[in-house]
Amino acid sequence: MKPLWENYFNKNKMDNPVIQTLRTIPIFKDLTSKEFQEISRLVHKRNYKKGEVIFKKDAPGEGMYVILSGSVKIKDPDSGIIFASLSNDNFFGEMALLDEEPRSAQAEATSPSDLIGFFRTDLKSLIARFPEMGNKILLNLSQVLAERLRKANKLLEENSK
Repeated sequence: MKPLWENYFNKNKMDNPVIQTLRTIPIFKDLTSKEFQEISRLVHKRNYKKGEVIFKKDAPGEGMYVILSGSVKIKDPDSGIIFASLSNDNFFGEMALLDEEPRSAQAEATSPSDLIGFFRTDLKSLIARFPEMGNKILLNLSQVLAERLRKANKLLEENSK
C-alpha cells in the first residue's frame, strides 16, 4: 500500500487523458513528456452531440481534430459517400495544418464525441517558440500525408484494372 503523501506529491502527469490520446497519434510521435505538456496547453477540447457537424465541406481549413471519445464520419454531403468512419484515438483534417484550402469533405459526429482541436495557429506558435518540436511535428505530418497518398495511389491503380 502506497502512503498518501506519495500519491499527493508525485502525481503522474501522464494521467492526463489528452496527453494519453496525443501519444497515440503518429503526428506527435517521438515527442518528450515536456513537449506533450506544452502541446496539451495549446490544444482545444470540444464536445459534439450526435449528428452535429464539426466542419462543413468547403469551409476554410483551420486545423486537425483528434477523437478522445465518440465517433465521427467523414463524408461528401452532396453525394452521400462516406470516406471514413473514425472512433477513439483517430484523427482527421490534418492537411489543414499546412494550408488554408477549403475542406474537401464534411465531418459529423455519429455519437456524442469529445475531440481535441489542434489548429494551424497552434502549430505556428510551436514552430516559433520551440523550433525543434515544430520540426518533429512537421516531419511526422509529412510522413502521415505521404503514407495516405501512397494508399490513395494504390486504390486508384487497383480500381483502374
